[in-house]
Amino acid sequence: MIEEIEKPITTKEANKSSLSLTITKIDDGVGEKSELEEGKITGGNSYDAASKPMKAPYSKHPLEYSWTFWFDSPSAKYKQAAWGSNIRPVHTVSSVEDFWSVYNNVHQPSKLVVGADFHCFKNKIEPKWEDPVCANGGKWTVCFARGKSDIGWLYTLLAMIGEQFGCGDEICGAVVNVRARQEKISLWTKNAANEAAQLIIGKQWKEFLEYNDAIGFIFHEDAMKDRVAKNRYTV
Repeated sequence: MIEEIEKPITTKEANKSSLSLTITKIDDGVGEKSELEEGKITGGNSYDAASKPMKAPYSKHPLEYSWTFWFDSPSAKYKQAAWGSNIRPVHTVSSVEDFWSVYNNVHQPSKLVVGADFHCFKNKIEPKWEDPVCANGGKWTVCFARGKSDIGWLYTLLAMIGEQFGCGDEICGAVVNVRARQEKISLWTKNAANEAAQLIIGKQWKEFLEYNDAIGFIFHEDAMKDRVAKNRYTV
């Protein structure tokens, strides 16, 4: 004896198409019924499953560039290791879906330990002054009170990967520095001498963040010579 028991599928797709899962049970001849290993999907009309058109494969939304997240643990700083020696790549993303899967599974700046640095740079560009792409560049920096940079960090990432900057080719990446009294987000660019491009980027960044205070741009070469390097540009 064969009977069919219908159970509704709980997925969104099933709810939209009113499909149901049919589990076929077979009488084994001694009054007991056993389930088949596989069920079948049935709709309102009866037709051969083989004739059902296959769905197109799921397609992700690619980004203009791939981006790599890097983490610099504060433990190396306490051990007086060489600057940049403890920076490690975390993951590279190349689609919108990849980005959110990483972002939703890492700590926001407010949850990072004091002394940590978290970077997001275009793939194959290391977040170091010595990197060939960064060597002639510089950075804009915004400051936040401790625990207040989470939204600024997210908006900075979205503006970068979404190619919202008018001079997007100039962008190398961004870093958030978590310190005891404040958190700083810096936007690195590759050609510091291109004043027009840097000013466009700085002004747009402030608009994206709705940041009202003045921000400054420092050349990497100045920072390497002097820890208290002066701003070359201000917006």
